[in-house]
Amino acid sequence: MADIAILGSGGFGLSLAVMCSNAGHTVTVWSKFQDEIDTIKRTGELKAKLPGVKLPEKVALTTDISCVKGKDLIIMGIPTSFCRDVCERAAKYADGRSIVVNTAKGLEAGSLKTMSQVMEETFPNNRYAILTGPSHAEELARGIPTTIVVASPDREVSYYVQNTLTNRTFRIYVNDDVLGCELGGSLKNIIALAAGVSDGLGMGDNTKAALMTRGIREISVLGAALGAKTETFAGLSGIGDLIVTCCSMHSRNRRAGILIGQGVSPEEAVERVGTVEGYACTRNAYKLAKKMGIEMPITEQLYKVLFEGGKAINAISALMDRPSKNETESDFLGQK
Repeated sequence: MADIAILGSGGFGLSLAVMCSNAGHTVTVWSKFQDEIDTIKRTGELKAKLPGVKLPEKVALTTDISCVKGKDLIIMGIPTSFCRDVCERAAKYADGRSIVVNTAKGLEAGSLKTMSQVMEETFPNNRYAILTGPSHAEELARGIPTTIVVASPDREVSYYVQNTLTNRTFRIYVNDDVLGCELGGSLKNIIALAAGVSDGLGMGDNTKAALMTRGIREISVLGAALGAKTETFAGLSGIGDLIVTCCSMHSRNRRAGILIGQGVSPEEAVERVGTVEGYACTRNAYKLAKKMGIEMPITEQLYKVLFEGGKAINAISALMDRPSKNETESDFLGQK
């Protein structure tokens, strides 16, 4: 059994705490918010983030980030926008033997770096891994069978995380493509937002299927240009995560998209729903695609809706009116 620190008391952090504790691990949850810790201690749950799920009494709760000292695993359950700050604070106390595991799905604003790149910079003395894949906190915490992927530059680390955290309701596969796994988990949030907009507009299953299928295509194209393996996007961190995020009402990205499709401003939609990783990721991916010279039409149209005042219905028309192409973006003579 492992001694685990989970940084972040949001829905996913708490769901991991429940799962790890029930599997017999020693778990400490850290939050920067004293009121959240007090609420959990008083009620046994955090209704605002994970309603109806009781945290095991043996899980320790703290606002002291030095709790990471001496842990086997330090699991980051922090939204992308706050990840670097929390990593820098935790790194001051982390032992070199601790393995740092990130679960955030997004790109860092400004630098456009992945979270593993952020961890490399903030935890220079620690080995790291990422956990990603189709895993709604609401289901994970309730013991509903969940399968995800672990990726690390060090396969020994991947196997350790796999063997340590896998249990009868939580199955982990190993993938060596860290970049591909991160991009799949991050960029699918953009497509889920777009799928939600489609739902909010009253479009049908045909439209959503098209968005999802062409969405994984443009994710793959950008990923390949950056050095990821295209086959990764056919796995759990690609299609798997895309399906669950585009189709479930657990998905904050989809819920925010529905509101936007119904006429709510993007800013208000995000405020109503809470953390919507796809919102910032759309801006970051749009900038990255422009920098790389990669065409990402769904991302581009969503960017116009979110940040340039574009109308959602016009975005659908713009996508449908694009020049005709072959599905593989090549002509029948094999020419681009």
